[in-house]
Amino acid sequence: MSIVKVIEVISEGKTVDDAIKSAVAEASKTVVDIKQINVSHIEGIVEKGKVTKIRVHAKISFIVEHPKK
Repeated sequence: MSIVKVIEVISEGKTVDDAIKSAVAEASKTVVDIKQINVSHIEGIVEKGKVTKIRVHAKISFIVEHPKK
């Protein structure tokens, strides 16, 4: 039986796609077996009247691995 754990992250990029890929890339540095990312919120960061960054709030799901006995 598998157990899935979910963590919440916030990531930025020039586009939504960049922000999502950055979230997965950063989480992959410490989390193994990521299965899904669910973006719950998208923000545009505005500076001097222009959108300069996109920020996503997302949940990343991964399988919890049990140590082998």
